[in-house]
Amino acid sequence: MQLTHYNTNFKKQKFPITLVCDNVTNAPNIGSLFRIADAFGIEKLILCGDVSLGRKITKTSRATEKVVNYNIQKDASIVVEALKNKGYQIISLEITTTSKPIHDIPFSKENPIVLVVGDENFGVSEAILKLSDTVIHIDMFGQNSSMNVVQATNIALYEITKQLL
Repeated sequence: MQLTHYNTNFKKQKFPITLVCDNVTNAPNIGSLFRIADAFGIEKLILCGDVSLGRKITKTSRATEKVVNYNIQKDASIVVEALKNKGYQIISLEITTTSKPIHDIPFSKENPIVLVVGDENFGVSEAILKLSDTVIHIDMFGQNSSMNVVQATNIALYEITKQLL
């Protein structure tokens, strides 16, 4: 028998992870990021840029915007810098000349983690990449050089939470 969210036995827990979205503005992507934030038990979702919650977001989020701790800020750089000053590890998910494969990075609960994901077209801003303690990427084996922000965030949060268990 297939289980539903009413009868699964998954252990509910929170991980010391804050997901910062640097100008992710596509409504279905934002809705999906709420679902991911809930599914992976992250502490907080911070949406940065010109974002407002509307019907298109809530349709995709499946009501997770009601249970996920989130807020909306204008400038992701200011948010990331403030969190870095509070002792968070800043990890950006972006393919760069110096990024490291996610599977090579050990994650620990020693310091809370900020995972930064970027704009659908331009990725994580240069200012935030400079603030980052680590820039990670997901190895890809096909023709394309990037994947959708939601799929990439899923993979990254899976790997991080798997290591933090």
